[in-house]
Amino acid sequence: MKQFINKFYYGDIPESNSGNSIISTESKTDWPLWEVFLRSKQGLDHKHTGSLHAANAQMAIENARDVYTRRMEGVSIWVVESKNIHASNPDESESLYDPSNDKIYRHASFYQLPDELKHM
Repeated sequence: MKQFINKFYYGDIPESNSGNSIISTESKTDWPLWEVFLRSKQGLDHKHTGSLHAANAQMAIENARDVYTRRMEGVSIWVVESKNIHASNPDESESLYDPSNDKIYRHASFYQLPDELKHM
């Protein structure tokens, strides 16, 4: 059975023992792992920045903001629970990517560009 205690986070203002801020005494290692992706002011894509443990998505976003954007370099943060990320096996990359090698029309060198086109 989980025990609950009053606990305040950094920046919280306690309201005279009102008991509004109740969280579990579970350790942070029981919290799920979140992957953090950050989009910089100059970039159009989000890049993986790191990982952190948090109790929920809102806490993960706030912690990511505090940890990974201390110099105001980000404009957007994505957090994804690590268990929801699925990846291919690097050992099977040849069989995964091999079918695309025989489709030459996927390469720009296959097409003849008109002379009027200066930048591509």
